Amino acid sequence: MLSSVLVAVTDLAARLLGNATFRRHFHLLLSGLVVFGPALSLWVSQYSVFARKSHFLYRMFLRSGWGWTCVFAGSFVFLLSFSVRRSVTLSLRHLSRLAVAGALWVGFRRAMALLENATGSCYEPLSAAPERHPAQGASEAAQPLLLLREGETKASCLGAGMLWRGYEVSEDTFLLCMCCLLLAEETAVFGPYLALGGPSGAPLRLLFLFCVLLLGLWIFLLLCLLAHFPQFPTQLLGGALGCLSWRGLYQGWYRMGPGWFCPGRPGAGLLTAQRRKDGRNADARGGAHN
Repeated sequence: MLSSVLVAVTDLAARLLGNATFRRHFHLLLSGLVVFGPALSLWVSQYSVFARKSHFLYRMFLRSGWGWTCVFAGSFVFLLSFSVRRSVTLSLRHLSRLAVAGALWVGFRRAMALLENATGSCYEPLSAAPERHPAQGASEAAQPLLLLREGETKASCLGAGMLWRGYEVSEDTFLLCMCCLLLAEETAVFGPYLALGGPSGAPLRLLFLFCVLLLGLWIFLLLCLLAHFPQFPTQLLGGALGCLSWRGLYQGWYRMGPGWFCPGRPGAGLLTAQRRKDGRNADARGGAHN
């Protein structure tokens, strides 16, 4: 019974993710969430459990989001490609897409850190403020005075308990958008693969289901960040960089076809091999029948 439920659920999810309309418009849906998601802050409660950065989901998944994506997406891609061609070289070629995305993530993180250090400044809050005129408002009096500290980096500034103010790009939004688009691309091939009658044992279906659940978790965490911790325009810039990274890789470079300089799109060399295998099996059954 559990096996039947697993087959039914994975078949349904595979048809959804493999649908041409979903694949064509998923990035637009994600872009809409990033643009209009901060408006949810008008309705969410500040006392919600998701309004604290110390929540379990933030600590467990968000801080290591790229690791979770690599583990589940990489296992699925390797097992799917190896079950069709039994070629380690081909499987590694498909896995190289994750390596490219990981290198891009590390590169963007360093570039964003350099941008913050170059455009930001460190401020030290003054513990005692001078006496103010009684005519000044209470809100103005409550604002702490800041003393500019020159020659500080962001890491040393925050490590010393001071304030850093500069031009920032949301790394969390960038990572979540890129992981969502990557998971959608890598799992979309499972629907056509099942339609061709490819071997799909319980391990492969479970890995696919874990990838789908991880995709849903990333979308949920993205909504939580946008609703409870709105930061404009840093989150908008992070989402834009995530979408541009996906478009440059999956809609640009990978469309050039597999080769020594390009890993190819998901399913490249797998679905055609499965079609040839099905054709040979059909010819063999036809010859035996005759």
